[in-house]
Amino acid sequence: MSDADAALMEASLIAVADAGIDIRHALFERFFAAHPERRESFISVDAASRRMTDETLQMIFGLAKGEGWVWPLVAELVFTHRSYGALPIAEYDAFIDMTVAQLGLAAGPAWSEDSALAWRQHADALKTMIRKARAEWATAMPAGAPQIA
Repeated sequence: MSDADAALMEASLIAVADAGIDIRHALFERFFAAHPERRESFISVDAASRRMTDETLQMIFGLAKGEGWVWPLVAELVFTHRSYGALPIAEYDAFIDMTVAQLGLAAGPAWSEDSALAWRQHADALKTMIRKARAEWATAMPAGAPQIA
């Protein structure tokens, strides 16, 4: 948890909101360019892109603020994603990294080296948390847990 990180991160979110930029379109174009086979997993890209983008940003920002709700949400989402098959951890990592990168592009001059570092640090914490959730589900429910790919 870091108040300084949270303040920097919030400033970049506000800059993107003030600019009226919705990062999800470019984010999903970028994600599907890197993982074209994943597009067919989405019933509604419009609905999923809103939810996934918002949840990813909220979880990263929540980690910076030391929010207790982040872990239960991560654990739930990891388990829920099992219905999409064995999602490679590299896809989780890529989506998180692409979300931060797209936010940085949209934030423009509000995006500093310090804000980028704060976002990356807490994004890395989210990646670690996802790995922990996958491992715990595999131990708790080996037959129904998401496969670790």
